[in-house]
Amino acid sequence: MCLIAFAIETAPARPLLLAANRDEFFERPTEPLHRWALPDGTGVVGGRDLRDGGTWLGMNEAGRVAMLTNVRSANPGPGRRSRGELPTRWLKAGHSWEALLSGLDAADYGGFNLVVGDLATGFWAWVSNRHPAQPHAEQTGGLHHRRLAPGVYGLSNAALDTPWPKTLRLKRALQHALSTGPDAQAPLVSALADPVPPEPAELPDTGVPAEWERALSSPFVDLSGRGYGTRSSLLLDVARRGRDFRADFTEWTHAPPPAGPHRWTGTAPRRLQLS
Repeated sequence: MCLIAFAIETAPARPLLLAANRDEFFERPTEPLHRWALPDGTGVVGGRDLRDGGTWLGMNEAGRVAMLTNVRSANPGPGRRSRGELPTRWLKAGHSWEALLSGLDAADYGGFNLVVGDLATGFWAWVSNRHPAQPHAEQTGGLHHRRLAPGVYGLSNAALDTPWPKTLRLKRALQHALSTGPDAQAPLVSALADPVPPEPAELPDTGVPAEWERALSSPFVDLSGRGYGTRSSLLLDVARRGRDFRADFTEWTHAPPPAGPHRWTGTAPRRLQLS
């Protein structure tokens, strides 16, 4: 998952509104949004990586949420463990924040951002194994983490709320959606489908070649000539009624066309509800 904007606890009746694009190599086997179970039997809704078995974004039946992005690096290299297992650690029943942190070795993983939340308690937090001031440096410096207050956040492949142009675009669309009432999809879908890169002066400098920097700088990524791009787009809208919640998931999956530019060519939206 490479671009997420999320609003947490901004209104009592809407504890979470989220929009996200997942960028990945098209050859990597993936299951789209569906219901599945962790090894301990915990039920989860989310997509699933079929190579290593983890996920990039999911919610369990008790209302725990986890979302993951990689941190971009010029020499990423594989970690000893798959980053996709990090969300599933939080989604497992009964796993506390303290237990999650104490069980993580920063050196085991490539650069990551992990955001976790609990709809039942209103708890939200972020953790990374890259320093927020220098997220693209190779050294880990241990874990960096903080609790998250109610508000609107953006996350791509740097640190939480690094003001990359595409992150700011999606955050603005999310803030607009929050003020439009129950039908929040239109501005978010438009922002997720945006293939336009920013001006050259606005591009981040993460150490990758300039061609890649530009191609990765738009909300919807097209590197289909190299077998890479936005694989799926997700909206998650959670409503709260008393102690109960209802989570509405809508996902579009994308594949590169046989020829020509890769644009929003999503399948009919896949919808699931968890309550």
